[in-house]
Amino acid sequence: MDFFELHHRPQPLLLPNAWDVPSALAFLDAGHPAIGTTSFGVAASLGRPDAGRVTREANLALTRALAGIPAHLSVDIEDGYSDDPDQVADYVAELAEAGAAGVNIEDSSAEALIDPGLHAAKLTAIKQRAPRVFLNARVDTYWLGEEATPEATLRRAERYVAAGADGVFTPGASEPELLATLTAALPVPLNVLVLPGRSLAELAELGVRRVSTGSMPYRAALHAAVAAVTAVADHSPIPASVPYPELQERLRRFHS
Repeated sequence: MDFFELHHRPQPLLLPNAWDVPSALAFLDAGHPAIGTTSFGVAASLGRPDAGRVTREANLALTRALAGIPAHLSVDIEDGYSDDPDQVADYVAELAEAGAAGVNIEDSSAEALIDPGLHAAKLTAIKQRAPRVFLNARVDTYWLGEEATPEATLRRAERYVAAGADGVFTPGASEPELLATLTAALPVPLNVLVLPGRSLAELAELGVRRVSTGSMPYRAALHAAVAAVTAVADHSPIPASVPYPELQERLRRFHS
């Protein structure tokens, strides 16, 4: 089943977001048919904050490293790392050549919304250069608390669909009524972040077609690492972990 088809099943596509090769391989071994990257996790692994256009080369290197794995890869490219639509399209074409099946691109830069016309121009340029890439257009109205209304969000989303977006991502949008409004109005799959307390089946009933984990697995991994060390210090039960031989064998298989 190709990446596009995974967005049109009865249950939403659960997209776990990796930050390096081992995390991607862990999700692969857990049976996920598609894996995304998290710009926060990749940036944090470099010791840098998110949304600063620092993940460009790291994402390209990660895509090349994961080329050939039996899963579709969608790359979170922040705002495309440029204000020039042609430069953004060139980068996505490079990712596609390296094996990316999709990209996620947000309509904000430096934690502020950008002109929707500029974002639409980026989407059109990407679709012309890399038509087989699943183009997920992120609308950051609710994420940033700017223009955070259904009407403003839909105006942006509909403009991006007209420009060639294959899906729309609305992080921060969580109310059932809002999600139902968005899915009813949009002709493409709606992507949301994991919503605690809401199952994939419940989100499917609202019309959601893709659910991303975002940076949550990366943050959970850091929490688990500290918890493990704290357990040793407190002489309390050590949390479960993947055995060393299993991880070592996973990496050997990957490189063989």
